[in-house]
Amino acid sequence: MVIQLINLFSLFLKSESITIMKQAFFFFILFFSILISNAQEKNVFTQQDSLRGSITEERIWWDLKHYDLSIQVNIQDKFISGSNCIRYEVLRENRWMQIDLQAPMLITKVVQKGKVLKVRQVGNAHYIYLNNRQRKGKVDSLTVYFEGHPPNTKTPPWDAGFTWATDSKGNDFIATSCQSFGASVWWPNKDHLYDEPDEGVTERYTVPENLVAVGNGKLLSRKKDSLKKTTTYIWQVKNPINNYSVNLNIGNYQHFSEVFLGENGDLTCDYYVLEEHIEKAKSQFKEVKKTLAAFEFWFGPYPFYQDGYKLVEVPYLGMEHQSSVTYGNGFKNGYLGGDLSKTGWGLKFDFIIVHETGHEWFGNNISNKDIADMWIHESFTNYSESLFLDYHFGTKAANEYVIGLRKRILNDKPIIGHYHVNKEGSGDMYFKGNNMLHMIRQLVANDEKWRTILRGLNKTFYHQTVTTNQIETYLSAQSGFDLSTVFQQYIRTVHVPVLEYKQTVNKIEYRFSNAVENFKLPLKIFLNKEPVWIYPSAEWKDISLTDVSSTFEIDPNFYIEVKKVN
Repeated sequence: MVIQLINLFSLFLKSESITIMKQAFFFFILFFSILISNAQEKNVFTQQDSLRGSITEERIWWDLKHYDLSIQVNIQDKFISGSNCIRYEVLRENRWMQIDLQAPMLITKVVQKGKVLKVRQVGNAHYIYLNNRQRKGKVDSLTVYFEGHPPNTKTPPWDAGFTWATDSKGNDFIATSCQSFGASVWWPNKDHLYDEPDEGVTERYTVPENLVAVGNGKLLSRKKDSLKKTTTYIWQVKNPINNYSVNLNIGNYQHFSEVFLGENGDLTCDYYVLEEHIEKAKSQFKEVKKTLAAFEFWFGPYPFYQDGYKLVEVPYLGMEHQSSVTYGNGFKNGYLGGDLSKTGWGLKFDFIIVHETGHEWFGNNISNKDIADMWIHESFTNYSESLFLDYHFGTKAANEYVIGLRKRILNDKPIIGHYHVNKEGSGDMYFKGNNMLHMIRQLVANDEKWRTILRGLNKTFYHQTVTTNQIETYLSAQSGFDLSTVFQQYIRTVHVPVLEYKQTVNKIEYRFSNAVENFKLPLKIFLNKEPVWIYPSAEWKDISLTDVSSTFEIDPNFYIEVKKVN
C-alpha cells in the first residue's frame, strides 16, 4: 500500500500542470495516508479501540441485568428510532456510566427517574452522569433514546448494520447483523462481551402492518395500530445473551413449527421463511432435528430451552443469533452448495444449519470475554461440523472432513487477537482451531471420555463469559495432558511443528523442529501398520526396528508436517 502511494505521488509530481501549492497539499494527504497504512499494518490502535475493547472504569462498576429495547423502523427512509431501558446493579460507587452507540446513530437523550441526564460523548463512547448516588447492591434503571440511519451492510454478515433488500415479490426483506463491529452500530448498549444481561432482553419491534418482525426468544404478543398502519411484535429472551446476538428480521414471513424431544424435554423449534420458500424450507429444515440430536449427544442439552430454537430466513448467508439463528444458504446442502473440505462429506449436511446451530453451545452458551479469544466460538463450532458427521456417518467421515479442511489454513497470523482493543485473531481460528481440537481428541484416545469433556465444558461454563486460559486449563485437567504448549503452538504462533526423522537399518530417529520451547505432543505412528505412540521433543530420540523393510507412517489426524532428513 505504501509503495503504491509513493509511486502515485512520483507520477503526480511530474505533471507540469500541478502547482506548488497543490503538490504540497497532495504530499500532506500522502503523508497521512502512509501513517494510517503503517498503523494498520503494525496494529497501532486508537483511543476508540481501547474505549470499545477494554473494561473501563465507567463499565466495571455496574452489572447489566436487563435490556428493554424498543425500535420503530421507517423502511422508506432507512431510519430507525427508539429507546433502550437498561436495568443494572451497582457493584461499587460511581456516577459515570459508559454506553456505546456508533455514528451515524445518535443518542437524543437519557432519562432516569423523570430527569434528563448529562451526556458527554467521546467518539462512539457516551458517558452518562447519574444525578443520584449509586449505592452498592442497588438495582436501578435508565432509558436511552436514540435515532438515526444505521449503516447499510455491503457484505453481510462480515460487515455490520441493516441489510435492506426485497424478496422476489417486491416485499421488503430486512435483517441486522453486527458480530465483529458490535451491536452499538444500531442500538445503544454496554458493548463489551464480558457482561451479558443476566435476565435477558425484551424486544419491541414496530414495523409496517403487512410485514412480520422476528427477534430472539419467544413471541409474547403482537399489537396492531390501525391508525399508523403498523404492528408491534414483542419478543422475550429470558437467558443471558451477548449483544451481537440480538437481532431484528423483517419480511413477508410464513411460520411453521415442530417439537424436538431433547434431553431437557420438549424444545419448540420455530421457522420463519418467505412465503415463496415455505415448501423448500419444510423439506430442508428437517436437518434441524438431526443437528440438535447430534449436538445434544456431544455437548449436552440445548442451552436455551426457555427461549426455544428458531431458524429465520434472511437476505444474507446466516449468523448465530441466539435462539434466532438466521439462514440464507439457499435450502441446499453444503456451503452455498459447495464442499469446503473437498471430500464429499461437506455435501452431506446444510452448512449454515449445522454451523450456526453449533454456536448455540459455543459462542452463545459459552462466550468469550474479549473478542481476541473469539477462537473459543469459532474453533469449537467449526469442529462441531465434524462431530455432526461422526454422529450420523461415523468417525471415518469426521476424520476425513477435518483433514480436508487443512488446505484452507493460511498460517498468516496467530489465532489469538489483541486484547482490550476489540481485535480478533486470524481466520485460521476456524480450520486450524478445528484441527487442534481434533488432535486433542486423538490424545484422549477415548471417545466416551472426550464426549464427557465436551459436555463438561458446557455444564461448567453454562451461560458464562470465559477466557482462553479457562478453556486451556479445563481441557488440560480433564484430558490428563499438559496441553499448554499445544495451545501455545497452534493458537499463538503461525508455525506448524515439523517431525524430522531418519531411518536406518535398525532404528528410526525423530525430533520436533519449528516448535515452541518444550513443545509436547505425543504422536500416534504406524510401524508396519501397527499403532505405536512416540513422544518427540527437540532432542533426537529413536525407536528400534526389527525388520529392515519396516514401514513408518504418521497418523494423519495430527496436524503436523513430516520431513525425512539424511
